[in-house]
Amino acid sequence: MENVVRAWVDGWVVSRGAAPPQVEPWGWTIDVGQTEHVTRHVLAATDDVQEETVRKVAASVTGTGVWLKVFEDPTRTAGWLGDGWWTDPEPGYLMTLRLPTPTPAAPSVPEGFRLRVWTRGGVTRVLLAAPDGSLAARGQLATTGATAVVDQMETAPSHRRKGLGAQVMRTLHHSAAEQGAETAVLAGTPAGRALYEHLGWRVTAPLTSAKFTGRT
Repeated sequence: MENVVRAWVDGWVVSRGAAPPQVEPWGWTIDVGQTEHVTRHVLAATDDVQEETVRKVAASVTGTGVWLKVFEDPTRTAGWLGDGWWTDPEPGYLMTLRLPTPTPAAPSVPEGFRLRVWTRGGVTRVLLAAPDGSLAARGQLATTGATAVVDQMETAPSHRRKGLGAQVMRTLHHSAAEQGAETAVLAGTPAGRALYEHLGWRVTAPLTSAKFTGRT
């Protein structure tokens, strides 16, 4: 399971243009370099997550804007982090998909919409524009060897429940398979989980996202 987490870390770093991950005894540290997301710590364990380890990593953080990713439900981990931590109350999910072979055909574009796919710096981006030219849906992926990491999935509020998110995801599936990936990985939200499961994704582990805001 640690291999899946490492694959997600490696692809996420490429997708976001972050620094190469630094290996830690408990996982990885990634420098991102944004005001509200300076650094993130990702714990490798997905089974038998140790409270002592989570507390130790959380206690070592002193600067605001540092994120912590733990593969456990937030209802358990929120009480482990201590003063100064904000925990997203919504659970996240580490999800995986075995890409089909042979490579599936690219899905057709809905009438009136415009689909654009491009790759730059190792990141493939998919844009689905509405008939008026506004954003309908988007997503991106970074392929690192046999694994593709899907990231930044978004559907405009006015275009939800029209199958456009599925359109973007299927396009990403096609692109990942064309690039030689065998497995896809993503970190999903409750809102996206149903869509992803409908497309064949499965939950591998729960995910807690927490941010350090400063101790009182």
